[in-house]
Amino acid sequence: MTPYRLELTDDTELAERLASIGADMRSLPFFSKKKQVLCLGFKDLDFRAANAIKQEMLARGGDAVVHRGAICGSVDRSSVIILGTLGQLQSLAEKLNLMPYFGLQEVRDSLIKALRGMGIRRWSLPLPGGRTLEMGDHTKVMGIINLTPDSFFEASRSNGVERCLKTAEEMLSHGADVLDLGAESTRPGSDPVSPEEELERLINPLRAIRHRFPEAVISVDTYKSTTAAACAEEGADIINDISGLTFDPQMAGTVAKSQCALVLMHIKGRPKDMQKDPSYQDLFGEIIDFFESQIDHAKKAGIEEDRIILDPGIGFGKKPSHNLEILRHTEAFSTLGRPLLIGASRKSTIGLATGAEDPAERLEGTLAVTALCAMKGVPLVRVHDVKENVKTIKMINSIRRGSL
Repeated sequence: MTPYRLELTDDTELAERLASIGADMRSLPFFSKKKQVLCLGFKDLDFRAANAIKQEMLARGGDAVVHRGAICGSVDRSSVIILGTLGQLQSLAEKLNLMPYFGLQEVRDSLIKALRGMGIRRWSLPLPGGRTLEMGDHTKVMGIINLTPDSFFEASRSNGVERCLKTAEEMLSHGADVLDLGAESTRPGSDPVSPEEELERLINPLRAIRHRFPEAVISVDTYKSTTAAACAEEGADIINDISGLTFDPQMAGTVAKSQCALVLMHIKGRPKDMQKDPSYQDLFGEIIDFFESQIDHAKKAGIEEDRIILDPGIGFGKKPSHNLEILRHTEAFSTLGRPLLIGASRKSTIGLATGAEDPAERLEGTLAVTALCAMKGVPLVRVHDVKENVKTIKMINSIRRGSL
């Protein structure tokens, strides 16, 4: 008899499998800790700490990848990839509490924080006016409404109040969970616009959408605090800052005062120059460090952490290889415990992968990315084509559930 392989990453399916076998359902928490091998990366540890972690994981049936010179001490520092089940990693954390040397206490604290973050699968994002945006039960859709004359995808431009209202109505009817209004193109090589021009493009459409669709969740794509403040007054629920609070020193305080939620995006450079040979020594480590630093900055300014969404910034200071690596490993950011947004819609990496130079020809590639994100449980995707992406997610949801 040939056995079959199962990847049981979801506790709901694991419970179904246990029931089908007739197992004692009280065993679910124990099997849950053993169903999946987890890989966690730590940067630049003392080589003695790296060796200790490897030995402790081997003793538990797991393992750890360390620099080849760590064992003989020919290097002073080593990054480490720990491989083990949830139960093995929890056991490691307990043991490290008894090892107050070589920086292992910091490793323990980081490990516990990461495991706690990975365990969070649902979020209730507070919005102004006492409303909430529930996230995590399935991938939700943020529809892009461009109020610019020069966005890279021409068909997404919705200049004028009436055109904007029509676009918003169509997106909401097709299942958009969030509408994202932007009035400055931040495509590679673009020049900034003045706060006055940005507001002139934004305010009337925002005001009209809020009046026509009072229950809609509205995001405003801006990195300028004056724009954010004015839009919050007109009913914006989310500030989507491509700079991750780095371009405008007043932005964090403005968002805190507004009580809006915040999309905190990673970027390297500025739109004008961000694609001039961006490089990383450790792609995920550097983005994680950025997020940790900016979350701390946001919290000190008065922004509650439960209002923050993270966006790794596909195409913002990234080579195509970086973008693809992020899409392959969206789970890398789960250790931070915050919902993730992926914005890859019709971008150049999709064009390169599919041979579609014209953004108008990149729908199929975009839907492939959305399907991947939905299968991996990414909470939110930002897209131009709401109808098609919502249908894609519905199909993936049926596959994941095993039911219609």
